[in-house]
Amino acid sequence: MLLAIFAAVTLSAYLFRPERADTGYQPKQPVPYSHKLHAGNLGLDCRYCHSTIERSAYAAVPSTETCMNCHTKVKADSPLLQLVRESYATGRPIPWVHIHKLPDYVYFNHRAHLNAGVSCVTCHGRVDQMAAVRQVKPLSMAWCLECHRNPAPEIRPRELITKLDWVPDRDPAEIGRELIAKNHIHPPTNCSGCHR
Repeated sequence: MLLAIFAAVTLSAYLFRPERADTGYQPKQPVPYSHKLHAGNLGLDCRYCHSTIERSAYAAVPSTETCMNCHTKVKADSPLLQLVRESYATGRPIPWVHIHKLPDYVYFNHRAHLNAGVSCVTCHGRVDQMAAVRQVKPLSMAWCLECHRNPAPEIRPRELITKLDWVPDRDPAEIGRELIAKNHIHPPTNCSGCHR
């Protein structure tokens, strides 16, 4: 009986680790926003909607005004955009469902990562190919530390951080090592780097 309980607890602990429980998380959003259409087909830069990512620790969810910059003219009467129009008229924000969540005790700074040359695709995957965004990376401490200990494969020229389909002309780790040396990039591997 004790062996069965131990096996069940061990199996549960393994199956419900963050990289098992969160990877693939794809909640239904209040408005069916397609990143594949906007970022992929139309080529909108990530920074147009997520305007704070290079100057703030947090990535802002776009305001309704950002959506309406286009949608006052484009598909202005679409029933799919009813909630967007209501939000614009009333000033109440759209209740978007947060997908990429970290525990409260983890400090993550978007600005630091992007300014170092870590692309959006490193953590969020090819959102330009997703009709509905889902979590594709585990975002676990082990996964983050693996990158902090060997960041070279994930570092690219800053001007290419939002070019999600970038294919380097040589080994990306070699490019990353050159940029790390040139820009003096030293990701923290001590506890206080992410736990403040």
